[in-house]
Amino acid sequence: MLVGLRPARAVIPPLAGDRAVLHAGPPVAPAGLCGPMRGAMVGAALYEGWAATPDEAAGLLDRGEIALQHCTHDWGVVAPMAGVVSPSMPLFEVRDDAAGHVAYGPINEGIGAVLRFGAYGPPVIERLRWLQDVLAPALDAALRRAGGVPLVPLMARALAMGDEMHQRNVAATSLFLRQVAPLLAEVASGAPLAAILRFLAEGDQFFLNLAMVAAKTLTLGIQHLPGCTLVSAMSRNGVEFGLRVSGLGDRWFTAPAPTPEGLYFSGYGAADANPDMGDSAIVETVGLGGFAMAAAPAVAGFLGLASVGEAAGITRAMGEITAGRSARFLIPSLEFEGTPLGIDVRAVVRLGVTPVINTGIAHRAPGIGQIGAGVVRAPLQVFEQALAALAAALEPAPGHE
Repeated sequence: MLVGLRPARAVIPPLAGDRAVLHAGPPVAPAGLCGPMRGAMVGAALYEGWAATPDEAAGLLDRGEIALQHCTHDWGVVAPMAGVVSPSMPLFEVRDDAAGHVAYGPINEGIGAVLRFGAYGPPVIERLRWLQDVLAPALDAALRRAGGVPLVPLMARALAMGDEMHQRNVAATSLFLRQVAPLLAEVASGAPLAAILRFLAEGDQFFLNLAMVAAKTLTLGIQHLPGCTLVSAMSRNGVEFGLRVSGLGDRWFTAPAPTPEGLYFSGYGAADANPDMGDSAIVETVGLGGFAMAAAPAVAGFLGLASVGEAAGITRAMGEITAGRSARFLIPSLEFEGTPLGIDVRAVVRLGVTPVINTGIAHRAPGIGQIGAGVVRAPLQVFEQALAALAAALEPAPGHE
């Protein structure tokens, strides 16, 4: 259930202090930041008022005066691309009260020159402050008035309407808008209401962040199952790809982050692309995104695939490396077969087939933003490392065979 929005500092302990941020992917030191994540850090410093200019913000970062307080997954947070979360940012709060789980994620800003892709110009900062001061309070009030919005049924319906919930969220965003618009009209009016509705209506990717937080809430249920070989998280920081496996808890297994293959906006190409980054691969972990490509034929060309048949083939291939099929996320074009669910590191290593992840492409330099979209395959090395560690953890101690 999406129950409301909370300031990050109110729900993430490390952000309660001064000049601290979270970031996507496995941990990374300030000196190791990729260009777009560095740009997002600069933008966060400007947004928070820690610095007045990009140069001042960069200086704070270089002197270690902005604390990189662990990665987002350590605190039940997921954020796309650079994944930078700072104290003032409003976060969606998604709860599974039956299981006792809660997860958080920021509001999607749109596409192009946005913070999550490393941009930090004045329009970026102005939009972040509008999200904080105008959109978030109204949406929070609307959600609390409704008693929350169930996300999984909405996501299942959007999947049947052509979304895979990673690169295509048109149906999900529309369904969400349809549900919350009357509630927003009860708590806001005039120009603010018009601006909020326009933002939601024009942001085809708005629901991406909600899908991510819902997926994180679901995966919390398998985060610490002894001996379990299912993947509980995949994430990237623009330098390394990180994997977590249920049976090994919070331990990261890492390898160099691959660079996506796909389509580029006019004027850009592969030489401009940063290696993959972001927490958004959490949706593949629950059977969406690249695993649900057969449900979203409109995405195939946008991601650089040759045909709709190739998209369906990806879904079929992902079924070979999962423990089963979803009972909730059903694909009409495959006779309502469930999406492949539960990535099993044993199958990945045995077959040499790695997860396909749908993703955006950021410019490698800070301050520019999104330059395309495509697909990327998780590196096999991390699955091999995880499987070896699982085997070692399960090996009986001497004298206890």
